[in-house]
Amino acid sequence: MDYLGLNNLIKRALEEDIGYGDITTMSLIPVEQKARGLFCAKTPGIVAGVRVSQKVFEYLDQEVKFEVLKNDGEEIIPGDVIAIVQGRARTLLTGERVALNFLQRLSGIASKTRKMADIIKYSQAELLDTRKTTPGLRVLEKYAVGVGGARNHRFGLFDGVMIKDNHIKAVGSIKKAVSTARQKVPHTVNIEVEVETMDQLYEALEAHADIIMLDNMDVYEMTEAVKIVHGRALLEASGGINEGNLAEVARTGVDFISMGALTHAVSSLDISFDIVD
Repeated sequence: MDYLGLNNLIKRALEEDIGYGDITTMSLIPVEQKARGLFCAKTPGIVAGVRVSQKVFEYLDQEVKFEVLKNDGEEIIPGDVIAIVQGRARTLLTGERVALNFLQRLSGIASKTRKMADIIKYSQAELLDTRKTTPGLRVLEKYAVGVGGARNHRFGLFDGVMIKDNHIKAVGSIKKAVSTARQKVPHTVNIEVEVETMDQLYEALEAHADIIMLDNMDVYEMTEAVKIVHGRALLEASGGINEGNLAEVARTGVDFISMGALTHAVSSLDISFDIVD
């Protein structure tokens, strides 16, 4: 996993943790002392972020050796060794928490995503994430969603037109909002409209929206919306969707299901880092 901002992100994370220096490690450990550490799974799941953890140690010390035993996307069970790190003991001790924070968080997202994606894998609906991500970590968290088996929704305000309730209130109507956007964005850009009622659904259809998001509708309303739209636009279900009702939502026939919980309501996967010699 790599992108241009990763080194800056790692730099900020290490600066936040180390500050003026790791006083415990510097007080106890000689500069040239060597060590070997293992990343071990303590709970089952899907691993994600191994290379990010590797780059944390490499940022501190280019001479560190990092051996990957479980690649991103692989299933892990308790006791599995994910990676082995060898190098200066100071490097391992100083970098372990930041490396673990990335690895645990991203693996937690990938694990939850895989669980949700498996629930609807036999339906036509595709699972999407949202912009409800940790500030500064969006690229990594959306990467973990992809590792888990779902698709990314737009990455930000810059790569897709999404006309939401407050846009509609500010402009005056769905029809006017879609028409105005259509005149100003390239023809290659799809226009998505969020609707909360059947009246708004009809208005979005008449305005020729490319994608219509059914916001917080119940299963009956979603089923009716699919019948009404009948392929004239893509339909996305969103709001209030969880593990308990995900399969039922998929059966309505919608094209996409977006879940903010894939990133904003996820527990980090339990992974340990242990010095072994």
